Order: sequence, then C-alpha cells, then structure tokens
Amino acid sequence: MYYSTTCPSPVGLITLACDGDNLVGLWIEGQKYHGGTISEAMIEKNNMPIFTEAKKWLNNYFSGEKPDISELPLAPVGGEFRQGVWGILCEIPYGEVITYGDIAKKMAAKMNKETMSSQAVGGAVGHNPLSIIIPCHRVVASNGSLTGYAGGVGTKAKLLEWEGTDMSSLFLPKKGTAL
Repeated sequence: MYYSTTCPSPVGLITLACDGDNLVGLWIEGQKYHGGTISEAMIEKNNMPIFTEAKKWLNNYFSGEKPDISELPLAPVGGEFRQGVWGILCEIPYGEVITYGDIAKKMAAKMNKETMSSQAVGGAVGHNPLSIIIPCHRVVASNGSLTGYAGGVGTKAKLLEWEGTDMSSLFLPKKGTAL
C-alpha cells in the first residue's frame, strides 16, 4: 500500500509518496512520469512520520542547507540497472554536476562491461522517482547543456543555482526533445 501527500516548494507543488516507512516518490507538479513507478493507487495520508521527515529535509534544502540523502529512508521502485544509476546519482556532491557519459562509464565498470550507452543512463536518470533528493538535476550533457530533466530544464537550472553551482559552462538548450 502506498500513501501520498503534497507540500509547497520554491519550484512548485511537490507530491511525496511512501510505502509506510520509506519514501518511494517525490515529484514536482507537472513533472514527466509523475507517479510512474508506483503501480497501484496512492492513498492521501498527510500525517505519516516519513512525510514529516521528508518535508523537514526539503525545508532544510530550500533554506540553503545541505541535508544528506542518508537522513531519509529511501526505497525507489525500479530494476537493477535503474537502481545502479540512482545509486551513482546519490554520490554527486551538492552544488556539483556530472555528465551522462561519466555515469555511463561508472555503470560500465560496475557491470564489468567495456562501454555503456549514455542514452540508457539518460532513461534511468529521467525515470528517477525521487527528484531533488536523488539529485538527477546534477546531471548534464557533455557539452554543458542542461538537457533532460523530467521537471523541466528551467527547474533544473533553478535547483543548480539554488545549490550555488558554477553555471558559467552550463546552458539551457534552445531546441530539442528534452525541453
């Protein structure tokens, strides 16, 4: 059984989802794949202790603090490959970025393969069910484009600016499917 609640944030209304004990989802209003990893209906229940913890974490994040991912019990729903990519996302330091290609190299090493498709990594990053907390907004294209954020590249830019990321080599794509 899954439960949900909402909370306001500087980047829009956020929906949180849990399995009772663990956070399984965090989606920004209008986000692509909103609730996509949860296969059954979510029951709105605002007073879950995990939601209180998650809202505190988000308040700390949006107050300019650097809350640690390990402060929250997370249980994102996804296969082994996606879990591997999401684990790498959790290692990206606050205010820093990594490329899809860099993640592909790390995944290839993890899986004992010579190479890994950046597009496959992009699919896993895009389907991250715990936006902000599992920081998929910290992944950029090798040319510095802020391409590919399910919450929108404008939101991605806001989150990176929020973290004080050096944006001098990054840019918003002018056209493409990842807008």
